[in-house]
Amino acid sequence: MSVGMPTIRRVNSTVQPGYLAPYHAAVKKHGGGFRSLLWDSQKSQAARFDVMARLFCFHEKSILDAGCGRADFLDFLLRRGVEPDHYTGLEAVAELADAAEQKVRAGCLIVRADFIAEPARLFTAADVLVFSGSLNMLESQVFYATLRTAHAAAVEAVAFNFLSSPYLAGADYLHWHRPSAVKKFAEELGGQVEMREDYLEGDCTVRILKIER
Repeated sequence: MSVGMPTIRRVNSTVQPGYLAPYHAAVKKHGGGFRSLLWDSQKSQAARFDVMARLFCFHEKSILDAGCGRADFLDFLLRRGVEPDHYTGLEAVAELADAAEQKVRAGCLIVRADFIAEPARLFTAADVLVFSGSLNMLESQVFYATLRTAHAAAVEAVAFNFLSSPYLAGADYLHWHRPSAVKKFAEELGGQVEMREDYLEGDCTVRILKIER
């Protein structure tokens, strides 16, 4: 991926749904900085990114990063010498989208949109759809509905992490899900499912590799 100006598509909305409220509150304090992502630390963010990279080879794949924040996942991949064929980041919080746009790269598209309010935004013909931290505010019904849509939209795979116990879900806006239930749901969607829980207590990562039925 050569260095150049990213393509930017602006989608503005005056609606601020409840699941985005914690981010809007955070950016009032921290702007587009790391703390507005509501990660515990950069170390825990990197741990989640690392397990995704172990579960799927992102090199020369088209990626849709749903709830991309500052596009930190793309930074992580590039630091490791992994160059996607194309990267699209969806971000509904303006300040975080601003931060993603400031990262000057070719082959990148930053779209200001809410993938919950507009699930059709997930259908970009991307090889792999990624959700890293962006499902943590979702109650079960929306959580599973989003994964079902993502599975339909992805060409090759879906990779996502979620809170798997109350350990990291202490804030009232966070939601956790039982790994056994998530794995069963993923297997019912169809494909080769791999789950990892060995990298961070209270967090879980799943990769669904789609196969022909």
